[in-house]
Amino acid sequence: MSVSRRQSLQALCLTLAGCWALGTHQGSLLAQSSDLLAQVQERGVLRVSTDSNYRPQSYLNPDGSWEGFDVDVAREIAKRLGVEAEFLDINFDVITAGSWNGRWDVNVGSMTVTAERQKALLFTIPYYYTPASFVVHQASTLTDIAALEGKRVGVGTATTYQAYLEGNLTLEGETIQVPAPRVDIRIYDTDSLALQDLALGDGTRLDAVLTALPTAENAIREGLPLKTLGDPVYYEALAVALDRSSPVPSESLQAKINEILESMHADGTLTALSKRYYGIDLTKKK
Repeated sequence: MSVSRRQSLQALCLTLAGCWALGTHQGSLLAQSSDLLAQVQERGVLRVSTDSNYRPQSYLNPDGSWEGFDVDVAREIAKRLGVEAEFLDINFDVITAGSWNGRWDVNVGSMTVTAERQKALLFTIPYYYTPASFVVHQASTLTDIAALEGKRVGVGTATTYQAYLEGNLTLEGETIQVPAPRVDIRIYDTDSLALQDLALGDGTRLDAVLTALPTAENAIREGLPLKTLGDPVYYEALAVALDRSSPVPSESLQAKINEILESMHADGTLTALSKRYYGIDLTKKK
């Protein structure tokens, strides 16, 4: 290779390297200066945290596909954003703690809006409402919620059900119909695991579980020997959550999802999904 040709190639390489470095620098500046909505649209993917074992809200099939009410709501939100939805199975206590460090964009996981959670998270308008109910074994002789006094009651960790039993629940815009009985609280990773332990027998490991009524009804339909106890103790407004301490501002994405949810309420999409998974319309406030 001649000296002149080598010099030309070296100059070309330096030019390309300089362009690459400039492009990388500009991309870095764009990532730093943009908001979360812009990042999601540029990426083409909305990263959604949810629960892989929370039927019928969200669950992972053996073939790796996701299904459930929350899953379909998230997919429709992503579609109306012009992107694809990608689901991540994240523990609920990790999600509610906030400080996600950009690992996912939103949570669509039937999360109740509470004053405590608003310290770490931003919430959209509610996309549906569910009653919280006690569940007992079919063989249980308990006749009312007051009879749970001193009994072992299972709940999912970091849930409103745990907060309610601990006397720490403050709901935004909702009221608690039944005061919490003083019980022996048993905390599980998920509501589903608590229901499975309850199904082992009346008093075998648990005397009752507190969970969302649709979750209890789904477990009963799937054959678990359970029944509900008394009326719902409170109703929950459930919303999409975003990280208040996101590395880039997330308020724009929050506002856009609010617009999308309003349109999904208005055009009947949320009602249709509720009826598909729950058999009733849970999208209207009781």
